[in-house]
Amino acid sequence: MKKKLPLHTKILLGLLIGLISGLVVNTLYPANQNVQWFVSNIAYPAGQIFLRMIFMIVIPLIFTAIVLGIADFKDIHKIGRVGIKSLLFTVVITAVSVLIGITLVNLVQPGARILAEDREALIQTLSNNQNVSNIVSAAKETKGLMQIIIDIIPRNPFVDIVNAFDPNYRGGGLLAVMFFALIFGIALALSKSERTDTLTKTLEGLYDVVMKIIDFAMKLAPFGVAALIFSVSSQLGLQIISTLLLYVLVVLSALLIHLLVTYGAILKFIVKRNPIDFFKAITEVIVTAFSTSSSNATLPTSMRVTSEKLNVNKDISNFVLTVGSTANQNGTALFEGITVLFLAQFYGIDLSVSQQILVVILSIIAGIGTAGVPGGSLPMIVMVLQTVGIPAEGIGIIFGVDRLLDMSRTVVNVTGDIVLALWVDKSESAVEKVH
Repeated sequence: MKKKLPLHTKILLGLLIGLISGLVVNTLYPANQNVQWFVSNIAYPAGQIFLRMIFMIVIPLIFTAIVLGIADFKDIHKIGRVGIKSLLFTVVITAVSVLIGITLVNLVQPGARILAEDREALIQTLSNNQNVSNIVSAAKETKGLMQIIIDIIPRNPFVDIVNAFDPNYRGGGLLAVMFFALIFGIALALSKSERTDTLTKTLEGLYDVVMKIIDFAMKLAPFGVAALIFSVSSQLGLQIISTLLLYVLVVLSALLIHLLVTYGAILKFIVKRNPIDFFKAITEVIVTAFSTSSSNATLPTSMRVTSEKLNVNKDISNFVLTVGSTANQNGTALFEGITVLFLAQFYGIDLSVSQQILVVILSIIAGIGTAGVPGGSLPMIVMVLQTVGIPAEGIGIIFGVDRLLDMSRTVVNVTGDIVLALWVDKSESAVEKVH
């Protein structure tokens, strides 16, 4: 009998087919109307069908995973320990990622090296760009820190559920949904009785159904990934990348350093895992993250791989990964820090040391609060730009290459979530041995 190709291999093949065919089409038939029609009417809708199959079950997955994860904790104090550990890890590792990015962008100075004619051409394209205007407008409505904290507690969780993936929604969104699930799970854990046992079993049944739907969706993954990547590569091509080549290389290099060096060191010296074996085990997660550009869309795959291939306790992996998909976004924070300094260099604005420290702090906060959906970081970048006096319209300069960078930083984000789950699992095992 012929051995079937594993799913991650199929997804990788889909990615390569989409990428190569898209670049070939862009090179041979640039700005061709037939190609644009194919992208608009075939490739893009096909990619969106796959994404929507994933997104439609993210909310029930997050809710059931958090509630059941907490309810499964035998020690209620364990919830607090896991939460504090996750928060400390997120803040420290996010700070490390931003510092890597800022150091690299200061050394290379990609914004200052763009040719004068390319600079003028890029600035010219910003004046009538509606997307830029929309993002700037959204950023102007950005809430203060205290209001963000208040909005995490939902007035009506169903409203936040409906608007969880809307980047323009001004409420708590997905964080509010997670908070509701957290409180619900704690209350369920403290209300053990025959009646609540029935509720627990119902939620377990819902979780099993959700995972089966994920199986259906992942059968479409190779085709959906090929369509998504073709849509991007056929329109993007290599021309825009060449203009912003240094900026792209700085971002990708910083992401790679953080991925291999920072995470590799944590895995090797703290978690005591072989980094090579780790990255082999999460190949499917990496490919899914890269192709979807969404931590939330990758969440089902991350949870399954972490539990089945890395043998992390299900209660810990479900809790840490669901929260981490929104709150632990090292790659996004790194990208935001680099982009702000790049645009400062582009406009010839010399940021002082204190201003760069402010950028680091704001990038850490923005990385924690960024929506785990494609393009979710752009309004947060605009907020940071406005804070340090850089023209907010500059965000339009990176539009042409943002999709590629979004795909890459999502890989770092989801890998960071899994590394966090491994560390928490190991530290909790040590605590249990002591007791």
